[in-house]
Amino acid sequence: MKRLAASIALLLAACAPAARPAADAAPHVVGGDAVATGRYIALVGGCNDCHTAYYPDSNGETPEAEWLKGSPIGHYGPWGTTYPSNLRLVAASMDEDQWVETVSTARYRPPMPWYLLHQYNHADLRALYQYIRQLPGDPGVAMPTALPPAPTPPPTGPYYDYTHGGPPPPASAPPSP
Repeated sequence: MKRLAASIALLLAACAPAARPAADAAPHVVGGDAVATGRYIALVGGCNDCHTAYYPDSNGETPEAEWLKGSPIGHYGPWGTTYPSNLRLVAASMDEDQWVETVSTARYRPPMPWYLLHQYNHADLRALYQYIRQLPGDPGVAMPTALPPAPTPPPTGPYYDYTHGGPPPPASAPPSP
């Protein structure tokens, strides 16, 4: 009987879930290493869509050595004209703690969705910083500074025009996901 009880206890112990370290209460990406996690965050977070020149036009095929160098394509709207910054130079201008503090609290001009950056876990922001800092190739140059609101778009260079909202969708259109 003792042997049966010991066997059952051993079987139950084998089926019990392994003890796990206490989970971080804030959601975050769990990756193999910080650089790989940061790369993943840059990709799924859409950082390249604006901060890598012509990335959408390349269907995501821009070489990684060119990623996050900023873009000279302006974003013209009621706020003026903004240019996606060179994140390599931004990250290089501060240490990791400054990066986390800045990115998690700053309010940027449109179309930068700063309110989404504030949702990132600090571990994710650290991983993104580490990824950006190790990117290969020339770090590139600073992008143009933002221009104040004006009645017309900038006279030179390509830009996206956010002043024309377009017609509303037809009443029968399904809601956007």
